[in-house]
Amino acid sequence: MHDLTPITALGGTAPHIDTAGDVTLTEVPDVSLASVAARVGQENVCATRLAKLLGAMAPEPGRASSGDPYAALWTGPNQWMLSADFNTHEDIAAEVKSHLTDAASVTEQTDAWVCFDLTGPRINAVLELLCNIDLTRFDTTHATRTSIHHLGCFVISTEAGQSVRILGPRASAGSLHHAITTAMASAL
Repeated sequence: MHDLTPITALGGTAPHIDTAGDVTLTEVPDVSLASVAARVGQENVCATRLAKLLGAMAPEPGRASSGDPYAALWTGPNQWMLSADFNTHEDIAAEVKSHLTDAASVTEQTDAWVCFDLTGPRINAVLELLCNIDLTRFDTTHATRTSIHHLGCFVISTEAGQSVRILGPRASAGSLHHAITTAMASAL
């Protein structure tokens, strides 16, 4: 029998935390993710079932929603990324699929992405060095796909000017972490 130990995207057994000035970057390994894409001809059925699952309408373009237990992020026309706490929703794709049935294609995404929370009153100064988001209009629940350090990432505002969640490719977690911590050191 193998004695395996789970590790985070950055290779640790505990989340990695970096601080520069009054800004903190925290690796968040306990997030389950699933992508949802409405099937052709089933867009309205998918939207209705997804709204019931989320307890609110699915996010519009450029938006995200947070809920209990699921949060959602608009990723494209009739497409969303859903997230939940890994400890209670490890099999998120199967859970979501059971609600949406044949109205959508649901794909497990948990180990495909690394998740970082960037918090503090000067996060906009850090983000200005990392990506091309118009931060003056980026309020709570805004979300967008952007490039950070040549990596396709999602940036989700969880509290305007104070907190964002960054999702990036897990295979490039080290590069993304380095880019963010370098920007933190430069901006503050």
